[in-house]
Amino acid sequence: GGVESLITRPVTTSHACLSPEECKQVGISESLIRLSVGLEATADMLSDFDQALSTNK
Repeated sequence: GGVESLITRPVTTSHACLSPEECKQVGISESLIRLSVGLEATADMLSDFDQALSTNK
């Protein structure tokens, strides 16, 4: 494990071996994202999220 922050989609990473039905049973949807926060400053992370989310509107 590193110290950087990561955003992943469990359906294509950690749970990729499960069928769509199995994913549904354990609450893993196509739109679920996983955020693993590293050592960045909170203000920097929030700013990055705001920027990323406003770009996709």
